[in-house]
Amino acid sequence: MATPTFAVSEEKNRWLREKMAELGVTESDLEESFVRSSGAGGQHVNKTATCVQIKHRPTGIEVKCMKDRSQSINRFLARREILERIERLRKGEIFRDPKAEKLKKQKARRKRRASGKYEKE
Repeated sequence: MATPTFAVSEEKNRWLREKMAELGVTESDLEESFVRSSGAGGQHVNKTATCVQIKHRPTGIEVKCMKDRSQSINRFLARREILERIERLRKGEIFRDPKAEKLKKQKARRKRRASGKYEKE
């Protein structure tokens, strides 16, 4: 199955096809689903399923993308993100989710503050 063409420049579509071929990722390896986005966009995002969820079956990597109001652009961005994660995985780098890291730091900070708050003198 050929890589679909997305609503981005031909150069970006070409890059995506080449990167998928380089990493040996095919469209049949990807499981794609669409859900309604959240956030800004008003009635448009409430009526259309523009959020894209992609799972790479062989590695189990999942990506959810809702950066744009266009489903086609989100499909491109999700594929780009999944290719970057697969590449990092093959290089042996450990992927760290920036949101999860931020939450972890906040939780540690709260714990430190709370422990000092109730110490008996």
